[in-house]
Amino acid sequence: MLNRTALEALTQRPLPFLGSAWPWRCAAYLLAGAVPGAAVGAAVFATIPLGVVAAPVVLVLCLPLVAWFERRRLRLVDGVPLPEVPGGRGREAGLAVVTVLALWWIDLVMLGFTVGGPVVLMLSPVVQPEAEPGVAAVGSVAGVLLLPVAAYTITAWGGARGAMVRAMLAPPGSELNEVLRSRARLVDAFETERRRIERDLHDGAQQRLVSLSMALGMARLDLPDDSPAGRMVGQAHEEAKRALAELRELIRGVHSQVLTERGLGAAVRDVAGRSPVPVDVDVELAGRLPAPVEVTAYYVVSEALANLAKHSRATGGAVTGRVEGGTLVVEVRDDGVGGADPAKGTGLTGLADRLAVVDGRLSLSSPIGGPTLMRAEIPCA
Repeated sequence: MLNRTALEALTQRPLPFLGSAWPWRCAAYLLAGAVPGAAVGAAVFATIPLGVVAAPVVLVLCLPLVAWFERRRLRLVDGVPLPEVPGGRGREAGLAVVTVLALWWIDLVMLGFTVGGPVVLMLSPVVQPEAEPGVAAVGSVAGVLLLPVAAYTITAWGGARGAMVRAMLAPPGSELNEVLRSRARLVDAFETERRRIERDLHDGAQQRLVSLSMALGMARLDLPDDSPAGRMVGQAHEEAKRALAELRELIRGVHSQVLTERGLGAAVRDVAGRSPVPVDVDVELAGRLPAPVEVTAYYVVSEALANLAKHSRATGGAVTGRVEGGTLVVEVRDDGVGGADPAKGTGLTGLADRLAVVDGRLSLSSPIGGPTLMRAEIPCA
């Protein structure tokens, strides 16, 4: 497994961990903390004779350099790139203040006790020449045995320090927001590609099939129906018409032209009209909604009606849609057997994921025996 942080390295087996560079990297990380603390302390101390105001001014001017240094040395214990977040300058300034006032000397004290203890024990015969040889030997052995413990302690402290710095510079929520924005961009790109495919099919392949069907129809008129050539042309004509019908269904499934031209209400009535189960539609909207909202709502209704036809054994259904308090609320009902379960692979998890991209929410009521009510709420802002 590739370990990108010091805390991840701690999960390795003892021998691979002790033979890795992580303890040394963490020791270097903690030791490097003395650089900004000592440098800023010396600069402030040197400006004290210039007046009471000079020292705070120097401290403020040094904060950007300290923050830059903290961000760079974090790579020693955390190889995951830091995202840029809103308000990052303020966070960096806060981290610099905490580093200069406290963290740098805490790191040195921790490193000194962790490493100094085993080293002093190992050098017992030299440090305490008056001690008994047996006692000095035991101390040296104890110091050697404590070195692996020191390696784990240094790595744990360095990893914790790195995690704290990451939390201050880039809170977990910021990375989650970036993931959500990335997912939204992928969905937008997917919708753009769907529209391009629909346009290419509509303007290209469909027009060629229409021309072929018309040519076969004209040829059929010039041939006797009972002749071998007439029968073959007739069969080809029928196949061309069926292919054209299937292509139109495919185009409608890739992207609804009705949705683009006439809006969500007309698109929902169109998809409900093609459902094998009778579906009543009551979608009343004051005007066009944002494109992502309309596309998501249409996708939800289409998938819900497909599930209704495949799994519910219903004799009828209904779709309602209203904008309530700036939120589009779409409900799909049926009188089927109920028992809809996301774990059964009926597409409900995909619907919830699709709604999450636009900050929407999916709720479902489907007791055994029915009826089933699915409710989708999508903010219109």
